[in-house]
Amino acid sequence: MKGRIIRIAGSVADVAFDGGLPKINEALTVELSGGKRVMEVAQHIGGGMVRCVLLSGGEGLYRGLEVTATGDGI
Repeated sequence: MKGRIIRIAGSVADVAFDGGLPKINEALTVELSGGKRVMEVAQHIGGGMVRCVLLSGGEGLYRGLEVTATGDGI
């Protein structure tokens, strides 16, 4: 399942998905500069969006960046 970052505030990111949503505590990944960043779904916030906690630094992340739901926990 793929989504897109729509907002980043510190160590929190909101991600929008078309269709279904990943489960609470599911790991999401973002590819950036050849590396992989991981975040965890903390809350379903409505409107096809989830709020996530970044498990590594948010430097370099931006709106519109593609996010992949892994289907597994961290």
